[in-house]
Amino acid sequence: MTAQLVSILVLAVIFLLATTLSVNMGALAFAGAFLVGTLAGGMDGDAIFAGFPGDIFVVLVGVTYLFALARANGTTDWLVTAAVRLVGGRTALIPWVMFAITAVLTAIGAVSPAAVAIVAPVALGFAARHGINPLLMGAMVVHGAQAGGFSPISVYGSIVNGIVERDGIPGNPLVLFLASLVANTAIAAVLHAVLHAVLRRRGTAPQEPPPEQTATTKPRLPVVATLTGLLALVVSTLVLDLDVGLTAITLAVLLSIAWPATSRQAVAEITWPTVLLICGVLTYVGVLRELGTIDYAGNAVSDVGIPVLAALLLCYIGAVVSAFASSVGIMGALIPLAVPFLALGTVGPVGMVAALAVSATVVDVSPFSTNGALVLANAKDVDRDRFFKQLLAYGGVVVAVAPLVIWLVLVVPDFG
Repeated sequence: MTAQLVSILVLAVIFLLATTLSVNMGALAFAGAFLVGTLAGGMDGDAIFAGFPGDIFVVLVGVTYLFALARANGTTDWLVTAAVRLVGGRTALIPWVMFAITAVLTAIGAVSPAAVAIVAPVALGFAARHGINPLLMGAMVVHGAQAGGFSPISVYGSIVNGIVERDGIPGNPLVLFLASLVANTAIAAVLHAVLHAVLRRRGTAPQEPPPEQTATTKPRLPVVATLTGLLALVVSTLVLDLDVGLTAITLAVLLSIAWPATSRQAVAEITWPTVLLICGVLTYVGVLRELGTIDYAGNAVSDVGIPVLAALLLCYIGAVVSAFASSVGIMGALIPLAVPFLALGTVGPVGMVAALAVSATVVDVSPFSTNGALVLANAKDVDRDRFFKQLLAYGGVVVAVAPLVIWLVLVVPDFG
């Protein structure tokens, strides 16, 4: 068996073990990089570590550190409270408010599961109190998280844009962001319309909540400083073209110096499992590249014979695997595997990268994914087995339909 086939087999085992045993995929990938690189590729430690993504490591730590500070000092609580109060007594708008909140949180730097973990308890509590369909509310939270998840300063957006840059693929951060924003907003709108139509046919309606104050509590100084820091991150990275990771970690350090007690709490809340996951996977991808596996797999996809159908196959692979495993992990592995395929020039790289990224994340409503599991865990006053089946059925529909539609919109028009 060739080194290329061994490395692909080990990658499949990594995904299988991470899914079935809940072992961090990044740790498995580091071990795989060591074993495959050493035993199958004759690589030494320096050659293996050459694939370590130092720039993405700084982005992950810096952005999640800054967001952890925002959570620790009450900034995210203030944002959630302010947004919820804006809805007043209009129950029908509450799911869209929750959608918008999670979109904003991920757009400014929250990892998608962290944003869902913050908003889901509030959203599903509202759903239980006011008779809102929990599937609707939970799905709106998850799709909101993915809608904002690929902004140029977000974690997912920084990861994909970093991979694209490292692999020399033509990219467009704005197209990536808008693709995810539009796709998830459209799916949320369809779901909202369908479930409301079902409720009307059944003759049931949500209970109207009591009117609430539209005024919000005046933010404390740490909250004002954090909001200013987040605005500065947006301006410095999008306007001044400064590095996202270095800017975020600098702002986090300044806030930590001003409020050291909060800093000690925030450091522990950096999403280290995500850092380990993506850095491990990308290090393993570096070993794959060194062994020639990337070219081997890309040529295999190209051999399908019809490039536009090969592109659809890649979108479905990303969606199916991501529904049962890590979205970040599959993006880290799938996009580099598509590089030789994209080099043929028959499929537009900007649309293809966006299609792969969106296909791999829009399915996170699956109860087997972290976001879907958080929704299931936070549902109130429901038959949990029945709700699990509803999430599973909805996730299955998204897996079956979304990659095809995304491919039609983002890939087919650029085919040539």
